[in-house]
Amino acid sequence: QVQLVESGGGLVQAGDSLRLSCAASGRTFSTYNMGWFRQAPGKEREFVAAISRSGGSTNYADSVKGRFTISRDNAKNTVYLQMNSLKPEDTAIYYCAADKGIRLVTTTAAYDYWGQGTQVTVSS
Repeated sequence: QVQLVESGGGLVQAGDSLRLSCAASGRTFSTYNMGWFRQAPGKEREFVAAISRSGGSTNYADSVKGRFTISRDNAKNTVYLQMNSLKPEDTAIYYCAADKGIRLVTTTAAYDYWGQGTQVTVSS
């Protein structure tokens, strides 16, 4: 089992940047594919980005491609989400998640463990 704790959220203006972090407990972090999801008020949770165990493969939602970058440091048991050129529509609670599966996936149901989320608010 792994426990996930997100941090780095906040209130920023459109065009600003933020870096989210997700710290994982345990010694098995490198055996999980990791993902970032977000949920805006009144909307379903949606996929943002995912990264493979080694960090060699990544996948992004079209809405964030070119603006967000997911990365991980297995020595620090941490996954990051660098968010640049933020837009008001990026406002949401951001969650990190861990998946024991083999392939990178984008569906919430595929992920086994979730953090509690961190709020990102982008003002116009």
